[in-house]
Amino acid sequence: MSTKQEFIENAKKGKILCNKCSKCGQIHLSTIYFCNKCSSKSFEDHILEGQGTVSTYTIITVPPDGFEEYTPYAWVVLKLNDTDLRISGFMSGIASTNDLPVGTNAKVIGFDNRGVLLEKQPNTVN
Repeated sequence: MSTKQEFIENAKKGKILCNKCSKCGQIHLSTIYFCNKCSSKSFEDHILEGQGTVSTYTIITVPPDGFEEYTPYAWVVLKLNDTDLRISGFMSGIASTNDLPVGTNAKVIGFDNRGVLLEKQPNTVN
């Protein structure tokens, strides 16, 4: 199975396929070719829970062809928990900034023709 297909299959389960450097342990998205910490080219697969917080987003109200039925939606940058990694994905039902404050908890819930699918989660108060 290709790396792309493995990534998709993991996203469908709410997880993110990453690369862990075999030399220094740095975690990277699976699209890199060498470690940005030690320059090693040796990696092992590493699976992260697809949960994190919204870093930024763009609300789409005028969609590209083929996405009309999903409007409005947000294209979200999600910072994954316990890492510096960020992924982007599709979150439906977002019409205004009040619907999705920066810092909102979210998680990966699947993958389809839109890409990685994200869903808001309740924020916990410490």
